[in-house]
Amino acid sequence: MTAPRAQEKQMSNSSSITQFLLLPFTDTRELQLLHFWLFLGIYLAALLGNGLIITTIACDQHLHTPMYFFLLNLALIDLGSISTTVPTSIANSLWDTRAISYLGCAAQLFSFAFLITAEYSMLTVMAYDRYIAICKPLHYGTLLSSRACVHMAAAAWATGFLHALLHTANTFSLPLCKGNALGQFFCEIPHILKLSCSGTYLRELGLIVFNGSLVFMCFIFIVVSYVQILRAVLRIPSEQGQHKAFSTCLPHLAVLSLFVITAMFAHLKPPSISSPSMDLLVSVLYSVVPPAVNPLIYSMRNQELKDALCKLISLCFLKQ
Repeated sequence: MTAPRAQEKQMSNSSSITQFLLLPFTDTRELQLLHFWLFLGIYLAALLGNGLIITTIACDQHLHTPMYFFLLNLALIDLGSISTTVPTSIANSLWDTRAISYLGCAAQLFSFAFLITAEYSMLTVMAYDRYIAICKPLHYGTLLSSRACVHMAAAAWATGFLHALLHTANTFSLPLCKGNALGQFFCEIPHILKLSCSGTYLRELGLIVFNGSLVFMCFIFIVVSYVQILRAVLRIPSEQGQHKAFSTCLPHLAVLSLFVITAMFAHLKPPSISSPSMDLLVSVLYSVVPPAVNPLIYSMRNQELKDALCKLISLCFLKQ
């Protein structure tokens, strides 16, 4: 077969795909219903937790500071992230189906890549916020003015959008000739690339190297920021002052660690321990657990946020 005809056949196979088949958690109907109720509970908890944080920060004037502005953005990202993957999985378990349309898969891939990248970028910005607050407190209002905060948040969202746009356009421009069954419970770039024809990875590899460099630079920036924070905290004379300063960083460190560790384990785990069941478990850990747990981490360690939340709930009950 000549090269033009082979290419034409490859493109024909790709264009003939109208839907993808997602990896089910189980084929047993009883376990499918268990998965439905479990994911529904997690999703509702994530909606409630992130929704309360967003509402509390938006309504309480005392929380209109850079730290809580970035936290509000993080809660919005978490809300969007878990809404991208979990509702589809819930519906598939309820109706005993695996199918997702071609356009639906592209939209899910774009949304997830957009929000995951935006979250990592926002966590990097939040590390800078903690660095300025502890290492340069006298310049906090100047360096983190309202305009500067809006610009940094916008840059985090824009980074996610550009990353998702490039990867989605590149992934779905590749000819797919290895079926339509994905080894994941949602549409994700590596699993769609496995369906592409041989010799089509070079463009995606270039994007991965570029984005990997950005991720590494952000990670180095976060590490350097916290090294400076630790040095500044240790110079505080009183133990109470040290505890108060470092306690403002603990929620961010916990959320960042949960995000980075689960994502690294999902994508860098050795092939020897890889299996469909293990891959499903790990994908839940980095795509579902952080958005649901992050509100709990921040609210448990932040007395100011807890007080504002209790005040908001009290006002709602009084109005009734």
